[in-house]
Amino acid sequence: MDMNITIANNILALLKKQNKKQINLAAALDTNKQTVNKMLNGSRMINAIELKKTADFLGVKMEELTKIPETTADTNIALAFMGKVSSEQAKKALSIADEVSDMILFHSRVRENGTEMMKSWEEN
Repeated sequence: MDMNITIANNILALLKKQNKKQINLAAALDTNKQTVNKMLNGSRMINAIELKKTADFLGVKMEELTKIPETTADTNIALAFMGKVSSEQAKKALSIADEVSDMILFHSRVRENGTEMMKSWEEN
């Protein structure tokens, strides 16, 4: 999980809830709307000073901006597209792509674990 995106999503949710605009946040941070937009779309990191000023602007503690949501959106791309395709052939192709990506991730984890296990044998 990308913490920068998590913080940006928390800020966006609070801005919407409080009916505040990005331009007002930009003024509170002594910057411009383009910089705030980059911060809120995840293309620019939010530094600690900006985080504190944002928390003050929104009237919340910094912890509120950095909290990780209890539920996360499903990030399985193949499943996300499954409902958008109509042909059986496309659905089958997405299913195969999903299975292949799972195998790649599995083998990658096995390799990482094997490498770590070998290190402990070599060290003894």
